[in-house]
Amino acid sequence: MDQRFRGLPFGPADILLPQNCDLQRWAVVACDQYTSQPEYWQRVERFVGSAPSALHLILPESSLDGPNVETDIMDVTNTMSRYLREEVFRTCPNALIYVERTLESGKVRKGLVGMVDLEAYDYEAGASTPIRCTEGTIMSRIPPRVAVRKNASVELPHVMLLADDPRATVIEPLTAAKGRLEKCYDFELMENSGHLRGWLLDEDEKGRVAQALRALADPDAFHARYGAGEVLLFAVGDGNHSLATAKACYERQKARLSPEQWADLPARYALVELVNLHDPALEFEPIHRVLFGIDPKALLDDLKNAHPGAYEGVGEEGHVLRYVWEQGAGAITVPHPDTALPVATLQSFLDRWLSIHRGRIDYIHGADVARALADQPGNLAFLLPAMGKEELFPTVLHDGALPRKTFSMGEAQDKRFYLEGRKIR
Repeated sequence: MDQRFRGLPFGPADILLPQNCDLQRWAVVACDQYTSQPEYWQRVERFVGSAPSALHLILPESSLDGPNVETDIMDVTNTMSRYLREEVFRTCPNALIYVERTLESGKVRKGLVGMVDLEAYDYEAGASTPIRCTEGTIMSRIPPRVAVRKNASVELPHVMLLADDPRATVIEPLTAAKGRLEKCYDFELMENSGHLRGWLLDEDEKGRVAQALRALADPDAFHARYGAGEVLLFAVGDGNHSLATAKACYERQKARLSPEQWADLPARYALVELVNLHDPALEFEPIHRVLFGIDPKALLDDLKNAHPGAYEGVGEEGHVLRYVWEQGAGAITVPHPDTALPVATLQSFLDRWLSIHRGRIDYIHGADVARALADQPGNLAFLLPAMGKEELFPTVLHDGALPRKTFSMGEAQDKRFYLEGRKIR
């Protein structure tokens, strides 16, 4: 542990980087993207082929329920061991990596890759830890991911944590320093997903980052800004279920050891990318709901009946839930909602409805994709509005986690790509 980061939940890690391979084929998008577009992953498989790639070290979310999932998990675990044995990775000891991701729009999103202490993170409702989830955790999604991670020797993160740093004290100063830092990668991402560059921080910059984080974590400064409550230093923006899986695996291991041994467990830590909530390139996009294999008209009627006074059309007050299906588009207004956000009104109804009716739900980035899926018989899409970034930390502090899949940090192609790794065994 770098002593400059002692007491902080974020710090340097022994980071693995692929070497002597085509980085464009190595880096692939987060596994929870394009779940209803198998053609995307088929294109990626064809492009990667047998080349060394993070694709061979992950399971796309759509594969977790597949008929060959146990064999797939074994293949992933064996490939990790083989890559380590064949020295596909080089190790950057005690490292932090400054990242610049050029998005499809041309904007540049800045980040900092390091590891977090999972003792400082809790995904349960009502958590008061320095790292908290922003959206409800679906507990049923953790066991399949634990099955993938529990025997894995390497982690490759797509977790992105958000810091509420309006003065831009932690990450942004690295832009001016990168000219004297060692560049560790610079390449074009596949599938028109932009460009990725990374630089290793030197000792001076690591020390400056530690001081800036300590100032953000100061309880007096935090209370002066937000009022009451325990310090919320980082909010999980993307990858909460992956971080929750890492936490669950750590808890399993530490249960067999004495507290004195916990700090030495590689599983106690998880690699993440830290991003400033106020980065101009970071945009919150809505996540739409698409229902498959249902009777759309029956669902819409049930939605209106579930909320007294709900009516077809766009009202001036209440929550407006816009929908589209093969017979057209419309909206249902819920005039006196019990929740603060339209997504909460909709999601609570859909959870109840799907518990007693046949059908499947998916969470889709991009209104055009949702509309295309809704145009198929038996499907229905709800198109949701975006949430303001400035609402995130105050809402999590005062109301707890938001409904799951409330927002997305950019479109699917802008999500984090797997590149860096870390040994977890």
